[in-house]
Amino acid sequence: MLAPILEVDTPGFDTRALQELDSAHYLHPFTDHGALRERGARVMVRGDGIYLWDSEGHKVIDGMSGLWCVNVGYGRASMTAAVARQMDLLPFYNSFFNTTNVPAVMLAAQLVELAPPGFKHVFFTGSGSEANDTIIRMVWRYWQIMGQPQRQAIISRRNAYHGSTVAGASLGGMAGMHAQGALPIPGIHHIDQPSFAEHGRGMSEAEFGLRAAGWLEEKILELGPEKVAAFIGEPVQGAGGVIIPPPTYWPEIQRICDKYGVLLVSDEVICGFGRLGTWFGCQLMGARPDLIAFAKGVTSGYVPLGGVLVGARVAHALVEKGGDFNHGFTYSGHPVACAAALENLRIMIDEGLVERVVLETGPHLKAAFGTLAAHPLVGHAESMGMTAGLNLVRRKGASMHDCEAFPSGLGVGMVCRAHMFDNGVIMRAVGDRMIVAPPLVMTTGQIDEMVERIRYCLDLTLKDVQQRGWMG
Repeated sequence: MLAPILEVDTPGFDTRALQELDSAHYLHPFTDHGALRERGARVMVRGDGIYLWDSEGHKVIDGMSGLWCVNVGYGRASMTAAVARQMDLLPFYNSFFNTTNVPAVMLAAQLVELAPPGFKHVFFTGSGSEANDTIIRMVWRYWQIMGQPQRQAIISRRNAYHGSTVAGASLGGMAGMHAQGALPIPGIHHIDQPSFAEHGRGMSEAEFGLRAAGWLEEKILELGPEKVAAFIGEPVQGAGGVIIPPPTYWPEIQRICDKYGVLLVSDEVICGFGRLGTWFGCQLMGARPDLIAFAKGVTSGYVPLGGVLVGARVAHALVEKGGDFNHGFTYSGHPVACAAALENLRIMIDEGLVERVVLETGPHLKAAFGTLAAHPLVGHAESMGMTAGLNLVRRKGASMHDCEAFPSGLGVGMVCRAHMFDNGVIMRAVGDRMIVAPPLVMTTGQIDEMVERIRYCLDLTLKDVQQRGWMG
C-alpha cells in the first residue's frame, strides 16, 4: 500500500495511521525500534521560528535547533525561494569531469571570506560524517605526498562524536558505537575528554586544561611522533554532552601539535556558523587548525550539505604536488544545497546573528540557564554561546566534584527528557546530562520562556524520581 500524500498545512492528521506506517517501514537513526513501536513516533508537521508543531497540534520550543543545525529558525521564505530558483535553473550537475556550477563556486568564495586566516580552499560533501571521512583521506594523502607515509595514526578523544560512518564512528569516541562493530578501524587512537567535572578534582580549571592537553603529548610519545598524522577535536564536544574545555586547553593542544608537526583538525559540524559566537569555534579557542569539518549550520539544515575547509599547507600539497585526489561524492557541491547555504549565510550576516550571540543572546542564556544550578536535581549548569548543559544528580555537594550521581542504569536523563517533550520543550539527554542548543534567532524573552519551561520539567522529574525511590 502506498503512503498517502499529505499537505503540511492540512488539518486533521491521522497520527495513529502515520505512526503505523512509520513503524512498518521507517528505520530511524540511533533508535531502539522495539521501544519506538510500543509508543509510536511523534509526528512533526510544521515549524516557525523557534517553534514546532506535531500532528496533534502541540506546540514545542525547539531547544536543539533540530539537531544542532536550524540556526536561522524555521519557516524562512527566502530560503524556500532560493532553493526553488535553483531547482528551476539547474537542479543538479556533478563536479566531476572538470565541471562546476555557480552556487558551488560562490559558496566556496563566501566560506573562505568567513574562515580563519590561511584557508583558501573548500571541498564539499553531503554531511558532517562525509566531511570527516574526507579529512582522513586528506590527512593520509598529505603525509604520503610529503614523503612520510608512515604517519597514519590519528588521535581523537573518548566521548567525542565525529559522525556515524565507519570512519566517522572510528574517529568518534562513543563506546556504544564501537561495541556494535569492529571499530575503531586501525590507526585511530583516543585520549580522555577535557571534562573538568569528570577528571578535574583537586585542580583549578586552568591546571586541568593543561593536564588534559598533556594527554595528547603522552599519546604522541607512546605511538611515536614519526607515526602520528593528526589530532581531531570539537571545540566544544556537542553530542558528548556540551563538554566545554578550560581556556588553557586548546592553546596547549596547538603548542603540542606544532611541537611534533602533527596536523590539527577542528570538527566544527556543531560549533561552526555562530553557535559559540564566532563563525568557527576554533577562532574563540585559540587554535589554528589545518583542516575544518563543517555541515549542519551552513544551511541551517534546510538542505543537507557538509564540507572541509582546507588550510594552506594541506591545500598546497594536494593542489601543487598531489595530482589526482581520488576521492569525492556524487553530491559534492550540489547546486541546490549550495544555493540554500548562500541564502542562509546572507540571512546570518544581514541580521548580525553571530554578533547577537556574543553581545545579547549568549550572555542572556548563560545568566538564565545558570539559575537552574540552584535546583535540587542539578549538580552544575554551564553554557557557551548558544549551547548549554546541566548535570542531574542524586545528591548535591559543595562543588561539582562532590555531587553524587544517579546509578547509570536508572536512566534519569531519559525520564527528564520525556517530561520536557511532553511539556513543550525539546531538551536532549546525554546520559544524565541535559543539553540545549537553540536556534540563534531565539530572543531573550524566548530564552526566558525556555528556561522556565525547563525548570518546570525539572520539578516534574524530581517528583518522579522521588516517587520511584531513586533519590536515596
